[in-house]
Amino acid sequence: MATKLTANGVSTTTTPGTEQYEAFYTGYRSRRKKHYQYDYRHTDGELYSCVADTLSECRRRRDEWLNKKK
Repeated sequence: MATKLTANGVSTTTTPGTEQYEAFYTGYRSRRKKHYQYDYRHTDGELYSCVADTLSECRRRRDEWLNKKK
């Protein structure tokens, strides 16, 4: 990804139907753990955001959110 996920605390995911994600690490040395911050802009304009250990977990949560919106 060429752009950052947020600019001044606001999501840069503006196009409806698109997703963006960014990996980051927490902890120090041996306790270092990778996480993903995930944003999805629904076609109706609503933004879904989450943080999880894997990208597939983020997408699974997004799919649950989409199913609840129906």
